[in-house]
Amino acid sequence: MPLYCIHGLDRPGAGALRAEHYATHRAFLETSADYGVTIHASGPLMSDGDEQMIGSLFIVEAKNEADVRAFNAADPFARANLWISLSVSRFHLRRGSVGDITPQN
Repeated sequence: MPLYCIHGLDRPGAGALRAEHYATHRAFLETSADYGVTIHASGPLMSDGDEQMIGSLFIVEAKNEADVRAFNAADPFARANLWISLSVSRFHLRRGSVGDITPQN
């Protein structure tokens, strides 16, 4: 199945909003299989200087982009309108490792 990258940048000053929905977001990630999505990597994007969370990055596996978008739309962070911008893109792993996914040349 193909890999996808979900990249979301937080709204300015959204630290309190992120904190408010953090626990439900983390619990939601455990339901990814219900959406046909396997999470291979996920975590917050960080500011360079002050270690502040400024967004989210996921590398997921799914049969199609529609499943990835449905999964993302149900995320408590998305429902709380945390991200000012969000992109979903196919990802072609060439080097490195994301769990048990083998890079493709």
